[in-house]
Amino acid sequence: MRNWVLSLSLCAIILLCACNYSPSTGFKHQKKSITLAGSTSIMPFAEKLAEHFMVEHPDFIIDVQGGGSTAGIQAVMNNTVQIGMSSRALKENERLNTVIICYDGISIVVNPKNPIHALSIKQIRDIFNRRIKNWKESDWIDRAIDAVTREEGSGTRGSFEELVMRGEEINDGIMVQDSNGSVKEVVATDPYAIGYISLGIVDNRVKALTVDNIIPSIETIKSGEYKIVRPFIFVLNGEPDNDLRTFILFVLSKEGQSILKKEGLIGAYD
Repeated sequence: MRNWVLSLSLCAIILLCACNYSPSTGFKHQKKSITLAGSTSIMPFAEKLAEHFMVEHPDFIIDVQGGGSTAGIQAVMNNTVQIGMSSRALKENERLNTVIICYDGISIVVNPKNPIHALSIKQIRDIFNRRIKNWKESDWIDRAIDAVTREEGSGTRGSFEELVMRGEEINDGIMVQDSNGSVKEVVATDPYAIGYISLGIVDNRVKALTVDNIIPSIETIKSGEYKIVRPFIFVLNGEPDNDLRTFILFVLSKEGQSILKKEGLIGAYD
């Protein structure tokens, strides 16, 4: 008899936990869950948006994951996640709905100890296809250039290939890193390195170069002078349900856009 009562008590506890029961407030509804995955360029900004959103909507849990733009797009196509994050345009076979949440410049960065302040698009292209291998060819030291690129499938790499390489291949011998943060870390610690990262994460640990006499900035992107610019995109498989719509509308709202602008990005409507 005592064992039977104990078993009932344990079952009751398990049921109460599963139903998210609180003695003070009673039964609570299960939280609404949204998962985003994809571009590591968008990821840190999506995390900030998610933090603010969950404060205002405590009944939601927003999970933000990386993996790269192509992986995020594929995850949406497979219905593994609700929202993919892409920092490149979709291909013809990627038939999905898209929402542009903002725009971002791609900055060409070197170590602050590097005295070079400006390069042309052609010089940058020649560095990454290895026609230019030594810094002395850019009027600096006789030392090999440590160029750093992103991995295949990266949205940042895809945009860089389109906007800078313009049909030419990035040399296979160049160092590959799997995130904007990793590229930034290599450049920040290697005086002879050069890489490309999101304008939104440039700080005093790296130096953004002037490209074709145009400084990368919010102002020069808005004016159309700086050309190495790509959209940050949310990717959806079909029309969003009410939960997804609530989150997306927050991202596109004045508050959401203000959060992105404070991070050095350009608003979707600017």
